[in-house]
Amino acid sequence: MIEAVMLWNEPNNKSHWDFEIDPEWTTFGSMVKLASDAIRSERPGLPRVLGGISPIDPAFIANLGRQGVLDHVDVVAVHGFPLDWNHWQIHEWPSKLDEIRAVTDRPIWITEIGVSTFGAEEVQEFGLKRSAELLRGKVDRVHWYSLYDLPRAWPATTRHREAEGSSYYRHFYMGLLREDGTPKRALRLFPECTPDFGLCQWFHFEDHRLDDAVEWLKKLGVRHLRTGLSWADSFRPGAEAWFDRQMKVLEPFDVTLTYCFTPEHAGVRPHHTSPPQRIEEFAEFCARMTRRYVG
Repeated sequence: MIEAVMLWNEPNNKSHWDFEIDPEWTTFGSMVKLASDAIRSERPGLPRVLGGISPIDPAFIANLGRQGVLDHVDVVAVHGFPLDWNHWQIHEWPSKLDEIRAVTDRPIWITEIGVSTFGAEEVQEFGLKRSAELLRGKVDRVHWYSLYDLPRAWPATTRHREAEGSSYYRHFYMGLLREDGTPKRALRLFPECTPDFGLCQWFHFEDHRLDDAVEWLKKLGVRHLRTGLSWADSFRPGAEAWFDRQMKVLEPFDVTLTYCFTPEHAGVRPHHTSPPQRIEEFAEFCARMTRRYVG
């Protein structure tokens, strides 16, 4: 079942929202308010989650609060990767949550948290155990990122490759499973974290891993799953059939469904991170997907 919908992904990260075009996030704020209202019109009781922020920035949340955006969502979400990209230590997780609680009374979910095996699998193993110690019972949802490594033949969804240097390659090692589906060391520990911890797994268009992923989620005892439906993908031939297949096999889980990614033809610039030319089109996509997949 769909337990919640999320509006965008990491809007304060240039890899997911072009804030050179929208420097104060006013277009983003208006888009979220319109889309949120469209979702509520379709399914009044469905929780609406603000796209998980990365980095964790209370000033960003405060800005959206001044715009009235937080009045249109039920939950705010954060993403954190202190052992890979963030400039803070893993034991600071509780204080990072407190920084957000200081600027909003909305519940906080952690919709992406993870550790790469770029350096060693033992690092991910430690990170999973320590994250569970720090966060179990502190928020209503924690989604570990991710089940699978990103295939090396696919590009990582980032606009910072040149700036990241070798850190870029950490994107490819975030899974509990390797690209070929074989387990890493931390996988054996994950059932000790479920069902308190869910998983975040993005499925690409016609993703060959979908059926195997469902079997692994069941084996691991996962109840809560975060994934997404891409507005950009909705214009591909066969998109409706793929969306139907994806959502059908995910019915056994409580899914937080993320709506994001601008179609190139609909953006102010032809890129999936661009603000749309017409924010109404994103709201229409959100309403249509909610109507189709939320029972």
